[in-house]
Amino acid sequence: MSLNQSPVLDKRQMVGVFLAFAFAYFLSTLIRAITATLSPTLTQELSLSAQDLGLLAGGYFLGFSVTQLPLGKWLDSHGPKNVILAFLVMAVFGCVCFAMAQSFVGLWLARFLCGVGVSACLMAPLTGNRRWMDAGSQLRANSWMLMTGSLGMLFSTLPVQWLMPITGWRVIFLALAVMVILAMVLIYAVVPVWEKPEPSAVRPDEAESGYGPIWRSAYFWRMAPIGFFSYSGILVVQTLWAGPWMTVVGGYSPMEAATGLFGINLTMLFTFWLWGLLTPRMAKLGITANQLIAWGQPISFVVLAYLIWAGPDLGSGTAAVLTLFCVSSTFVSLAQPAVGMAFPSHLAGRALSAYNLVIFVGIFVVQWGIGLGIDLFKSMGWSPVMAFQAAFSVFGVCAVLSYVYFLWANRDNSA
Repeated sequence: MSLNQSPVLDKRQMVGVFLAFAFAYFLSTLIRAITATLSPTLTQELSLSAQDLGLLAGGYFLGFSVTQLPLGKWLDSHGPKNVILAFLVMAVFGCVCFAMAQSFVGLWLARFLCGVGVSACLMAPLTGNRRWMDAGSQLRANSWMLMTGSLGMLFSTLPVQWLMPITGWRVIFLALAVMVILAMVLIYAVVPVWEKPEPSAVRPDEAESGYGPIWRSAYFWRMAPIGFFSYSGILVVQTLWAGPWMTVVGGYSPMEAATGLFGINLTMLFTFWLWGLLTPRMAKLGITANQLIAWGQPISFVVLAYLIWAGPDLGSGTAAVLTLFCVSSTFVSLAQPAVGMAFPSHLAGRALSAYNLVIFVGIFVVQWGIGLGIDLFKSMGWSPVMAFQAAFSVFGVCAVLSYVYFLWANRDNSA
């Protein structure tokens, strides 16, 4: 049976589809996380404040977020292949614009375009996995897709720092545009076309074309707050604020901070690789995503509290504690595939995109909010170190409250 006719792919086809999508997602996370490494250079060249830096990084996430609801409908209707190819054209344009920008406004608009352009790079493969793979393969592929995202973040640290003196950041973004074009060619060559389900296979209450079945889902809203605060916290720290925390609070040099970010992302890569090995086995044992989140997520709160309390006293150990925070936060990454698998396959694009919208609006709010908090506390006469500690404390309280709601809302384990 041909690739285009089979709703479930064989092992060889799964590998080809996974690799094509993974390369695109690798580039999307590289583009997303590169601002953490470039933040000292961009701050110096454009005289950016902490608020400006948060807003610049947030421009990506805003662009990413505004596409999520239409993206989900398009994925369900037109399929991952057609949708991601159309969106990646905008990513190429955004990278070129960033390379040519001469002002903060130009950089922000380019970041917005980049966010729009790569907004399908995770949702497309997750939607395809829901249709083309069995349950165990879905869990593994989803975790390993996040692993390739960590690889992209890994390449955004020391490799970018090494290239900066040779090429400058503008040439790096032009090279990214070329690599996105290459990813488009690979996706066009190996990803199967989309087949809509037969109308007779769709329940009447799930047949509507909008987001009604998603918004009416109690489970979706049970998982929303923890996605908004806790899941966003991983990406907020990993893609932006880990670098400034290391330089301002930990006293790191830019190269030391880039090395620390490299270590964080390398560790995250192996963490998601392990999740890909373990989650199918846990599913067979009847251990749910809700249970794993409930058991594991509090570890991240303890680590964050220690990071804030110890502050500059950690010194060279700052990167290690930040790494432990990111790793211990990965329990909540199981929420996204859990939401997708809670809906039938023809609703998967909408369910995943709606939840992704929750996460990325959270990233925009938390990322910019930390910057606003730092500037606010500094304006009150607090030292930069104390301002960072206070802003992170506010974030930590919000994350803990979202976890408490998660426990309360799922207390009957009805999911």
